[in-house]
This record gives sequence, structure tokens and C-alpha cells, in this order.
Amino acid sequence: MAGRRTDAREKMVRAAGQCLRERGYHATAFSDVLALSEAPRGSVYFHFPGGKAQLAVEAAELHVREQVAQIDRAAVAAGSPVELVHAYLGQARENLVAADYRQGCALAPLVIESAGGSDELDAMGGKAFSAMIESLTGHFAAFGIDEAAARRFAHTAVAGMEGALVTARALRSTEPFEAVSAVLESQAALLGQ
Repeated sequence: MAGRRTDAREKMVRAAGQCLRERGYHATAFSDVLALSEAPRGSVYFHFPGGKAQLAVEAAELHVREQVAQIDRAAVAAGSPVELVHAYLGQARENLVAADYRQGCALAPLVIESAGGSDELDAMGGKAFSAMIESLTGHFAAFGIDEAAARRFAHTAVAGMEGALVTARALRSTEPFEAVSAVLESQAALLGQ
């Protein structure tokens, strides 16, 4: 029984993340999450007594864990900061194309749509982006980039990826990723010298 509860809960969190990436926070309803996860209606408040905000926070936490894991895997495979930037942006581009330009970032809607509306959601956005920035900072520093420069570049890489994701989704084109990637890879090459 516990396995089914955990399985249903995880499916709901994953479904919520998908809905956030496709529709945003306000346009995501419990009925959407239930339909996508195939979970029973009564399970929503059983698993998420904090309601929609709790479900969104848990979906964002899962999203950021997966993003940091992708960054870490890319860093292990990369031989330089240029290769890390290329892999980081390339993964986001591939995910967007695979979703037919329908899924953006699960974090951006929480930050934009809930600003000031929920302390829990506001805090989650900051924690999530900080985790990605910290991961990239550590990896760039491991490639020999000065810590302060590595941190600035990590901020730039995350901001560039988010901007490319939104613009590429709107244009239904990978061109924004190609442009951002070219600029960031060029900068990474200079920093890595």
C-alpha cells in the first residue's frame, strides 16, 4: 500500500512539473495534474495538505534537483568550461524541441506568477535558481576560473539559458539557443584561458 501511495504522489509531482512547464502556475489546476498522473481525486489533499502551493513547490524542488544533476553530469563529461556551457544549453534546447516547444522552465512561472503572493513560492524560486548557480559556479571554478568570475559567469549562463528558453519557445526556433550559446561559449573560452 505504501508503495502505491508513494508512486501516486511522485506521479502527481511529476505531472505538476509538466503542467507548470506547459501552462504556468495559475493555469495549472488540480484536475490537470490528476488527469496527467491518473491519480484518484481524493489523493490531492491527502498527499498535499498545503494545496496547490505545496504541490508546485515540490514540483519545483524535483525540477531543480534534476537540473543540478544534469549540470553535474555535463561537468563530469566536459573537458572545459566551453564544453560545459555547450552541454548545459544544448540539453535545455533538446528538451524544448522534444516537447515541440510547449514546455519551458518549471521555475519561471512560480517566480513570475506568484511574486509576493506566497512566501513559500517566492522562497522556492530563489533557492532553486541559487542551487543551479552554485552548481555551475563550482564547476567553472574547478576548471580554473577565478571564484568571483565563475559566479558571475554562472549567473550569466543561467540567465542566458532562461532567456533563450522563453524566446525559443515563443519563436518556435532554436535560433535563440544558438545565439546565446555562441556568445557564452566565446566568453567561456576567454575565462578558461
